[in-house]
Amino acid sequence: MTNIFIVAAKRTPFGSFGGSLKALTATELGVVSTKSAIAAANIDPATIDAVYFGNVIQSSSDAAYLARHVGLKCGLPIAAPALTINRLCGSGFETVIQGAKSIRLGEARIVVCGGSENMSMAPLQVDGNDARWGVSLGTGLTMRDSLWDGLTDKHAGTPMGITAENLAEKYGISREDCDLHAIRSQQTWGQAQKNGVFDLEIAPVEVKTKKGIQTINTDEHPRPDTTLEKISSLRPVFKKDGVVTAANASGICDGAGTIILASEDAVKEYGLTPLARLASYNVSGCDPSIMGIGPVPAIMGALASAGMTLAGVDRVEINEAFAAQFLACAKELELDMSKTNLHGGAISLGHPLGASGSRITAHLANEFQRADGNVYVGSACIGGGQGIAVVLERV
Repeated sequence: MTNIFIVAAKRTPFGSFGGSLKALTATELGVVSTKSAIAAANIDPATIDAVYFGNVIQSSSDAAYLARHVGLKCGLPIAAPALTINRLCGSGFETVIQGAKSIRLGEARIVVCGGSENMSMAPLQVDGNDARWGVSLGTGLTMRDSLWDGLTDKHAGTPMGITAENLAEKYGISREDCDLHAIRSQQTWGQAQKNGVFDLEIAPVEVKTKKGIQTINTDEHPRPDTTLEKISSLRPVFKKDGVVTAANASGICDGAGTIILASEDAVKEYGLTPLARLASYNVSGCDPSIMGIGPVPAIMGALASAGMTLAGVDRVEINEAFAAQFLACAKELELDMSKTNLHGGAISLGHPLGASGSRITAHLANEFQRADGNVYVGSACIGGGQGIAVVLERV
């Protein structure tokens, strides 16, 4: 099978909801992370063959063109095709999978893969049937929140938070368990930030302010000083006496990430320096009512494809959509927490839907440059009942 390498992996800092990045479209954020990745790889944009970019909520007027515009704004050839991908919370991972497939099929040698989301811009919408064709006498236009709609599975009839509550009930996960994990996520991010762990992956963002250009190079959502006392008084959001609160769920954020994949012959021809090898990947379905368990079959499937077992994995990163969801996966997989989500997760960093898979992939790929271990796994649950995972190997 063709060897596929990650030769660059960058992400923007994640901006808090309504924070410093709120005015930058998902396209603009994707351009920042992609330009940074191209520079880090030290490659000529003219050598890039295709673009795959993930995005979930089309929150700006140019969103339908996102992947294409990212490529063109970053100087890629006119002939290089682009595809915008929506596999919900797994979109960033999915672009890596699609990029790898295009390389293995011989359609491309170097591919830009990424994900971007501006959740702050998520529009309030009026139904087109009402707005275009008129409303009945005595009625008015009804506004809908596209952000809330995107976080609700209409088929299962549940908001994402209820799926986490279902897992908490199934796996005997308490409110205290969830709050303690939220504290862990915040504190481990804080320690990692102090130690410069994210320096290799961050693509700073320049933002225009009234005082001039401001450079954003740090995640805005984390609260590393959070204590159990502070968050234990919060009310459950989705269910009376439930476990999910604003403090132990992922943050609504803005951000982007870009991974550049290259074939083995392209690495040799252009003198590229691989950060990691993409060993395998998997996407699996699961019961939509407990969608958060999706990483379990996806991780096991990806490892099976690579001829590996969980015992041989040195690091695991599972997107923390909810503490209850993460803990359910950790219980089912019997994960060693000394190897899992070591530098925070979506509870602390935030979860800009289409970008989270790119963030996790970028983090793991860069971790090979500063940490031990030979096999890293990244994964995420997906609304609607899916899971996605990638296996990365040291070069």
